[in-house]
Amino acid sequence: AMYPKDMQLVTTADGIEQAFKAGRIGSLLGLEGGHAIENSLGALRSYYDLGARYMTRTHNVTLAWADAAQDTAAHGGLTAFGREVVREMNRLGMMVDLSHVSPAVMSNVLDVAESPVIFSHSSARAITDHRRNVPDSILKRLPKNGGVVMVTFVPGFVSTRFGAWEAARDSVVTTLLASGADSAAVRTQVRAWVAANPRPATPMSDVADHIEHIRKVAGADHIGLGSDFDGMGPVTPVGLEDVSKFPDLFAELIRRGWKDGDLKKLAGENMLRVMRASEATARR
Repeated sequence: AMYPKDMQLVTTADGIEQAFKAGRIGSLLGLEGGHAIENSLGALRSYYDLGARYMTRTHNVTLAWADAAQDTAAHGGLTAFGREVVREMNRLGMMVDLSHVSPAVMSNVLDVAESPVIFSHSSARAITDHRRNVPDSILKRLPKNGGVVMVTFVPGFVSTRFGAWEAARDSVVTTLLASGADSAAVRTQVRAWVAANPRPATPMSDVADHIEHIRKVAGADHIGLGSDFDGMGPVTPVGLEDVSKFPDLFAELIRRGWKDGDLKKLAGENMLRVMRASEATARR
């Protein structure tokens, strides 16, 4: 409503293409975390009726029916109800988003899903060993499912050096809190630690490395861009500060030998294919 000349709510792949032809950004609604449905398939259907077209199984906390990547596992993957959520999303035509979930949940969903899955903002665990990233064992299963991994730019997910720095900083915070330090003292001491241990830069090439690895393992049909600019805070990879820098990332891939066909798939064709497959499953 605020930006009608620039943005347009869409619910289908055709809607995205129509918005693009009209010079607008086709904007999808999604739910980041299955806690939003409060263990109710009826609520899930209501969100679909309101326009939601994808949902992550979890956010950062394990649910009653699915384990989160960054929390303690309680189920060894999906429960029976968790599998039913996948089936109902397939029936509705709502894409199953596997970012934020444990590898066991990823595997369980691939066992059940009749539509291609998405990872809306995840990268390759073989390149950066972060729990939010996708293991090669899952990447190898994507071609059969038809799904897409949309690479995130979050520095801690794409840079091993940044991840190590972040872990060291968080360890300092944990130690200070355990010692009984108040919040003001924690902030002061953490600022001093950061001044003595400057944050390492994350080059754009790190993001390109993840894109290339996923293409190598899963194939060019199973890669997309997830960025996550609204979720990473003020720290971005150098050269990928905002969406205006997307062409520079494509230039980096061109320098690495990427051809137009694969770049088009990365830019959006793969996601449109997944959406159309999800819509076809719902019709069936």
